[in-house]
Amino acid sequence: MNMLRIRKELGQLDEPTRRDFALTLARQLLGVSVLPALGPLQVLAADTQKASTAGQGGSPFPVAGYDASKALHVIYLAMNGAMSQIDTFDPKPGSKNQGETPVIATKVPGVSFGGSLPKLAAMADKLAVIRGMTTTTADHDQAQYLIRTNYKPIATTRHPGLGAWVHKLAGPISRELPPSVVVGGGSNIGAGYLGATFAPVPISEPARGLQNTAFPKYLKPGQFENRIALAQEFDREFRKKSKSSMLADYDELYKSAMAMLRSKALAAFDISKEKPETQEAYGKNPFGKGVLLSRRLVEGGVRFVEVNLGGWDMHNDIFQAMPARGAMLDQAVSALLGDLESRGLLKKTLVVIGTEFGRKTPLSQNAGRDHHPAAFSCVLAGGGVKAGIVHGKTDEDAMTVEDDAVKVADFNATIASALGLPLDYEIHSPDGRPFTIANKGKPIKAVLA
Repeated sequence: MNMLRIRKELGQLDEPTRRDFALTLARQLLGVSVLPALGPLQVLAADTQKASTAGQGGSPFPVAGYDASKALHVIYLAMNGAMSQIDTFDPKPGSKNQGETPVIATKVPGVSFGGSLPKLAAMADKLAVIRGMTTTTADHDQAQYLIRTNYKPIATTRHPGLGAWVHKLAGPISRELPPSVVVGGGSNIGAGYLGATFAPVPISEPARGLQNTAFPKYLKPGQFENRIALAQEFDREFRKKSKSSMLADYDELYKSAMAMLRSKALAAFDISKEKPETQEAYGKNPFGKGVLLSRRLVEGGVRFVEVNLGGWDMHNDIFQAMPARGAMLDQAVSALLGDLESRGLLKKTLVVIGTEFGRKTPLSQNAGRDHHPAAFSCVLAGGGVKAGIVHGKTDEDAMTVEDDAVKVADFNATIASALGLPLDYEIHSPDGRPFTIANKGKPIKAVLA
């Protein structure tokens, strides 16, 4: 391989093409199959590195104002598709719109849930139910973007998701596991202007865990380090002349890959190590497995885990669709809360059940419920929040918030406060615009512990 020609060609490429070229070259030279899975861990280029520290002076973890005495972890359960409030956490037994969804009493006197959530009803004394959620957009993509970033999507700026914010403000806990992981696809917002360093690691199938984490069989002990050293020797003169931080960034990428490949902490991604009865308790479906994986990851030191459950966009035959979907949520979350408590992790972990908006309670002509942003429900439990409470009230048909309306920014400010994150800490995007994690949202004091 002619390294002089490679250096010349690499220097002539634009930045995105240069990244792809260098990554391909690195894979061929070093033979590491973990790279595709570690894509979000990459610190790819000078512009990314600049964005990740813009306005901060390269401030170390954690940032000023972070309170480490608060909750350390987040398990964010994203109900993609807009979960119906009247069929889950805000039923209205006296309403003609309740329909065929039964209403059941919970452990908290005077509080009812939809009939597909009996296990969560039995542990409602561990939950803070936010019934006054309200937003203004009924578009799935825009609303999901808003609830995950606190900002409306705009053409000029890609905002970071909550996981990236938590990583940036609080820093990692484990030296061997990523600070943020997204399980099960869905709307993985990523790190936006913070750069790829702060992007979550995606896990598409929880049962398979983190893929491509084995050394090639043809590499003997020490050969990987030798190849790294050889590559650095080849590129010594090129590094002196290059103004891009890309080469140093790739060195860091491979160091991260090496640390993970050799770490026993990788076992946190393997849910097969759980007892069969534990796996059964969470549910043998992708969401249940993802929630079980989230518990293993926070136990191992991951700060933020998002698990996605779609299928809530019930425009048709909602009374046929809701029981199975609700049961999946009920089984997995009740198992999670019990498991976290038995392991002493519940007070350290904030569990969030979030959705992008609600649904109209009058049935559509297709026996479903259509989009409705004006009123919906989300749930908090665990570290940093009170238990056994309901905040906010909707009208008799769960269509309008009557008391204690909660905007998306307020909800996310509450999450940030429960984690001890400074709400006024500013991060500047590459174009110099200042942003904060809560976007002027006010935490719900009545919900915080």
